[in-house]
Amino acid sequence: MPNYRRAFIPGGCWFFTVNLLDRRQTLLVDHIAELRNAVAATRRDYAFTIDAFVILPDHLHAVWTLPPGDTDFSTRWRLVKNRFARALPRHEKLSDVRTARNERGIWQRRFWEHLIRDETDYVRHIEYCYINPLKHRHVARVCDWPHSSFHRDVRAGVFPDDWGGDVAMSGDFGERQ
Repeated sequence: MPNYRRAFIPGGCWFFTVNLLDRRQTLLVDHIAELRNAVAATRRDYAFTIDAFVILPDHLHAVWTLPPGDTDFSTRWRLVKNRFARALPRHEKLSDVRTARNERGIWQRRFWEHLIRDETDYVRHIEYCYINPLKHRHVARVCDWPHSSFHRDVRAGVFPDDWGGDVAMSGDFGERQ
């Protein structure tokens, strides 16, 4: 089994990629209200700041900052995933392993996380979240994708509505090539 090493920095800020098990599914946007409810319930139980969030049909990206002294992002993701899965009808085909473990066949078991190192890294990952629907050709302009905290940041004056016209992306952001 792989030796997963996670950076646990109290009050840290992380970039996450979380994928559906079946990447051909569109559950995240088909059931956007259930996903939002799962995130909101988790934030009520375990506070965190959403610096950026974008939900695509088969995966999502987020930048979260935890409260001072807190390092437990794994519990938060477990709760979000569980709450979302419980809100959906049981239609997925399950492997023998998932059946034996009484698991749903909705999410990949793990998630990809990256500790934000500095302000440049922070900005780069926020921008990556917002440009992602354009990268996957879901829209022609960033502002046209409805499932993104980009709109919150536009209202707050952080980004102009027409942002994202000529953004070059490079680096490993936890996505399949």
